[in-house]
Amino acid sequence: MTDMVRTEIQGPVGIVTIDRPERRNALNLAVKQAVVQQLHTLAANDAVAAVVLTGAGGYFVAGTDIAEMAGMRPMDHVRLATDEVFHVVRGNRKPVIAAVEGYALGGGCELALACDLIVAAEDACFGQPEIKVGIMPGAGGTQRLLRSAGRYKTALWALTGAMIPAEDAYAANMVSQLVPKGQALARALQIGEQIAAMPPLAVQGIREVLRQGADVPLETALALERRVFERLFDSEDQKEGMQAFLEKRKPSYRGR
Repeated sequence: MTDMVRTEIQGPVGIVTIDRPERRNALNLAVKQAVVQQLHTLAANDAVAAVVLTGAGGYFVAGTDIAEMAGMRPMDHVRLATDEVFHVVRGNRKPVIAAVEGYALGGGCELALACDLIVAAEDACFGQPEIKVGIMPGAGGTQRLLRSAGRYKTALWALTGAMIPAEDAYAANMVSQLVPKGQALARALQIGEQIAAMPPLAVQGIREVLRQGADVPLETALALERRVFERLFDSEDQKEGMQAFLEKRKPSYRGR
């Protein structure tokens, strides 16, 4: 299992790489389980402040393994928790950044959409082509896409299964940043290091209000934002950050 998913740590950033070249990193159950295991391990490591999720061989993830999925019945998906990896990515204690080269299709696109940020090479391609094999997205591909790109782009892409060039994905707010081919991982690591330098409690607070605020009325979201903002004034990091600013020195955050 771990042969197809490897993990390394560079400074404060953990890197999870899917490496299944013969299938362009397609997600089968073994890969999903290995990603879940590695993400849990990195989440428990206090030295890791952010995680980058990427694929080897010039591809992110070309989809879910159709050969494995073709014979599944509805209860197989429940019994095998085929959507667990997407929940673990989205609910991870550390920010997760997708570094996308090549294809991010089907489950691969959904895996990227579950991350906090997406850095994509300019020639990358996204897409939800499930309709072409008689099904539909089932791990966030309609709902997360709907919340970023809007109803009409989502309908176009999900109903036709069309490829989404990275430039179109960026214009539709699916992608955080475009970079030259081959530079997605390097840029994602830079962003991870920038986040690692920030106060951990503020990072957690921002991620909390972004996740919860997207699906509630604006007034409720503003109240949530204000509550988390006020809560941070009980932290040592708030005192340190403001005192360092006034003293014109670099702050030293401790996550408390």
